[in-house]
Amino acid sequence: MADLLGNSKQELLLGNEAITRGLFEAGVKFASTYPGTPSSEVGNLLEELSERAGMYFEFSSNEKTAVEVSAAAASSGVRSFVFMKHVGLNVAADPLMTLAYAGVRAGMLVMSADDPSAHSSQNEQDNRYYATLALIPMVEPSNPQEAKDFVAAAYEVSEKLGLPVLYRTTTRVNHARGIVTFGKLRTDTPLKGHFEKDDPHFVNIPAFAIHNRVRLLEKNKQALALSETSPLNRVEGSSDVGIITSGVSYNYVKEYVAGVSILKLGFTNPIPEQKTADFIRGKKFVIVVEELEPYLEDQVLRICAQHNLNVLVHGKRDGVLPREWEFSPDTMQRLKDLVAIKPAPVPMPKASVTLPGRPPSLCAGCPHRGMYAAVKKAVDKTPVVYCSDIGCYTLGVQPPFHTADFIICMGGGAGAAGGFAQVTDQKPIAFIGDSTFFHSGVPPLTNALFNHHNIIMVILDNRTTAMTGHQPNPGTGRHFGGVNTEAVDIASIVKGLGVQFIRTVNPYDVKNCVAVMKDALVFDGVAVVISKCPCPLLLRKEKRLEKKTCVVDKDKCIKCYTCLKMIACPALIKRPDGTVETDPTQCIGCGMCASVCPKEAIGVRQ
Repeated sequence: MADLLGNSKQELLLGNEAITRGLFEAGVKFASTYPGTPSSEVGNLLEELSERAGMYFEFSSNEKTAVEVSAAAASSGVRSFVFMKHVGLNVAADPLMTLAYAGVRAGMLVMSADDPSAHSSQNEQDNRYYATLALIPMVEPSNPQEAKDFVAAAYEVSEKLGLPVLYRTTTRVNHARGIVTFGKLRTDTPLKGHFEKDDPHFVNIPAFAIHNRVRLLEKNKQALALSETSPLNRVEGSSDVGIITSGVSYNYVKEYVAGVSILKLGFTNPIPEQKTADFIRGKKFVIVVEELEPYLEDQVLRICAQHNLNVLVHGKRDGVLPREWEFSPDTMQRLKDLVAIKPAPVPMPKASVTLPGRPPSLCAGCPHRGMYAAVKKAVDKTPVVYCSDIGCYTLGVQPPFHTADFIICMGGGAGAAGGFAQVTDQKPIAFIGDSTFFHSGVPPLTNALFNHHNIIMVILDNRTTAMTGHQPNPGTGRHFGGVNTEAVDIASIVKGLGVQFIRTVNPYDVKNCVAVMKDALVFDGVAVVISKCPCPLLLRKEKRLEKKTCVVDKDKCIKCYTCLKMIACPALIKRPDGTVETDPTQCIGCGMCASVCPKEAIGVRQ
C-alpha cells in the first residue's frame, strides 16, 4: 500500500485511498463514519493513519451520530469529514437538514458513496437530491486524481459559504485505480477549537429557524455564483453538438464519444446556470449523460425554458439513456444514432465450458450457519416470519436456510417484527448483527417491550462489523488512535431495557441452540437470543484461529446427509460415491457439522 502520509510525487491509488490523501492535504483534523461499502476503505485507512496524521477519527455507532459529532467539530472551528454509503445518508438526513440552517465555522464535507447497480446495497438511490433538499453545495469527482484534488477545493467552498458540502462519489470512483499526483500535506489547521455560543444560529427553534431559512437561501445564491466561476466546471472541445456530464459518466464520454463539445461538471449543486446556458446556446442538440436519475437533465431542461433556448435535450426523459444501473462502454453505444461512437472493447471469447454460477454464501465455519440451522430445526412447522437485516447474515436468504422473508434497512427487521406480531398469527423472528444492534436495533427492541410485541430477536454477535471489512463497533471496544475503551456488553443493554427472556448461546453447539430457540418460541413477549461467536475470518486475519479440522468416520456415516442439509458448509463435500468428507483447505474445525450428526460420525481433530 502507498504511504499516504509520505512525500511521493505520484502513486497508483484506489479512489478511496486518493480521498484519504486528499483529507491529509486539506488539513482535516476530525473524521467520523459508520462503515459501508463503497466508502469502507477510507475508514480502514484512517483507523491506521489518523494518529500519525494528527487527526481524530472514530467509527460512530451510526451515520446520524457520525454527522452530529463532525458537525460539532466544524462548528467549533475544526475541519471535519463524515462519510458513509448512500443509504447511510438516510439515517443522517435528520441532523443534516437542520445543520444547513445552522451552518458551520470550519469546512465540513459529507461524503455519500452511491452504489449504482446496487453492487453491495439494497437500492440504487441517487443522493444528489439530498443536496437540493438541504440547499447545500455538492461536488462530484470523476476519477482518483479528482477524488483527491476536489477534497481541498470542496473545503474552500464550505468555508467561503459556512455550509457543509455534499461530496458525492459512486462505486466506480471509490474503487477505480489511477495514477495520482500528490500535493503538499497541510499542517496549519487546528486540531482543537472552541465553540462560541450563538443561539440564533445553532439553536433552531422555530423563531430562529425561519430566519435561518432566509439566510440559507441567500447562501444558496452565493453558492451559485461560486459554481459559475469554479474551475471544477469546465468546457472541453468545440462542436455544434454538446454533452453535459459529471462524475464517472464523464470518463465514458471522454473515452468513447468523438466530435462533441463537453461541459464537464464537478460543482453540481447549484449547477452553473449561466455557464450551462452559454454552453447550450447555438447547439444543434445536447445530450445529458449521467447515471441513475435525470438530476442534471431536469436542470438543463429548466435552464433551456427560462433562457428561451430552443435546443433539443436528449437523455433519460426521452429514453435515449437508461435510468437503471451504472453505465458502461456498452451504454455509450446507445448514442450511436446521435454522435460518433468509438467501438467498445471486444469481449473475451466465451469459454467452451459453461461454469456454474457462484452466488454469495456464508463462509465455511461461519457461526451464523449454526444459528440458522438451529432456528430452522426448532421452528419445524411453526408458522413464522423471518425478519432479517443488513449484514453478512442477509445471506441466510440462500438455501438451505431460507431465513430472510423481509428485509428493508438497518434495524428494519427488528421494527417490522413488531408489526407482523400484531397483524398476523405468525411468530416473527428478527435476525440482527451486533454492529447493527448498536446502530439501530435498540429502538425497535424498546418499542417491542413498550407495546408488548410477541417477537424473538436473535442477535448474531460475531464480534466485529464483518461484511464491510471487520471494523470495530461498541461491542468490541476501541483500540486505535490512542483511544482504548472496553466493550459494551449487549446482554447488559438488553437486560437493562427490561427484557425477561435473555439467553446467550454458542452457535457451534447447534443442539443447545435448538433447545433455547424452542423455549423462545413458546415465550409470551419479547425474547432475545444472543448468538455469540467470533467471525473466523477475523480470527484468521488476527492469527488467532486454532488449527483444527473436522473428519468424517466413514464406518459410522450412514449417508443421511443431515450435516449437508442443516449446515450446508462449503467445507463439506459429497463425493460421487455418496460418501461425505471435509475439505481440509476450507474446514476450520468449528464442529457444527459434528454437532448435528445423529451417529456422531464426525469428529474434530487438532
